[in-house]
Amino acid sequence: MKFYKLTILSGIFLLCFACKSEPETKVIPKYAILAGKTMGTTYSIKYLDKQMRNFQAKIDQLLVEVNADVSTYEPESFITRFNKSKEEIQYFNILDNKTKLPIHFKANFEKSKEVFKNSNGFFDPTIMPIVNYWGFGYTEKRAVKDVDKIKVDSLMEFVGFDKINQRSTKEGWVFLNKEKSGIQLDFSAIAKGYGVDAVAQFLESNNVENYYVEIGGELIVKGKNPENKWWTIGVNVPVEGASVTEIQSIVELKNQAVATSGNYRNFYEVDGVKYAHTINPKTGFPEKNTLLSATIFAKDCMTADAYATACMTMGLDRGKSMIEKLEGIDAYFLYSDQSGDIQTDSTNPDLKINYPSSSLGAKSQ
Repeated sequence: MKFYKLTILSGIFLLCFACKSEPETKVIPKYAILAGKTMGTTYSIKYLDKQMRNFQAKIDQLLVEVNADVSTYEPESFITRFNKSKEEIQYFNILDNKTKLPIHFKANFEKSKEVFKNSNGFFDPTIMPIVNYWGFGYTEKRAVKDVDKIKVDSLMEFVGFDKINQRSTKEGWVFLNKEKSGIQLDFSAIAKGYGVDAVAQFLESNNVENYYVEIGGELIVKGKNPENKWWTIGVNVPVEGASVTEIQSIVELKNQAVATSGNYRNFYEVDGVKYAHTINPKTGFPEKNTLLSATIFAKDCMTADAYATACMTMGLDRGKSMIEKLEGIDAYFLYSDQSGDIQTDSTNPDLKINYPSSSLGAKSQ
């Protein structure tokens, strides 16, 4: 019945359009559309370039270079070499611009340090050994059938971003030093956002002013979409088994980055107990709270990505309190109330959020 009604309305629109003596011609700019794979997921890019240039090859190469610094799945990446190092690793030379430096690792490391401090340690990339234990890291994916609290406690000795220090030399070299050799880093909660920013900066350097860049659901937009409107994105229904096309709310973006973190997709179940991929660095165990998803809006996607994860670990109240103290960052939360119903909350009442009456396609416009 709904389809029949839509058909009638469309027919009326076309009939009225045909009756016009001088029909208007709508010029829609031609946006380039790129798609590919990176960081264990997919990317989608749309941009308007007056010169009609195809940046696919250059963007793919850029993302390869990012992975070469921050991917724990790359055996020769800088982060892998750091994780395998016993005490310290040669990191950066502030005096030598000729040496190939891990600039992408450096950016992720410094932003992580900032978010670690602002979140009071609830965002901590040194959680890597614990993430591997629970089966969500770069090691073999397997469910933990018999939880060993003693093992978790022993691995917690290697958790703590403040256990990584810097040592400088007169020659300008900076070394990263571990307090314990078992300390490892995991930038999976920030690297996709950084990759989005890296692509956006590349487009900006080529004078592209209207674009949409998305990697694994984290994205940034600038300017207008092909319909000359502000870009809009859909926030998924945070329920186990929900399709990616089921939308809880629609948000309008104006030159912003956005990232969403949630526990309703990446989890496993053992003997009726669910274990989600968000690990609390304070306890070493998967975090359980009423927060279903956290969507963060910021100027850059790396920041949004990191704080979305921090909020999921902190829970609604602490996460909201943190975001409210940060300049230029807003949050939109979906949480479960005592009855199990989905409720919403945000740090900014001016966020333009619409609630569709039915499920919509998850494609951003």
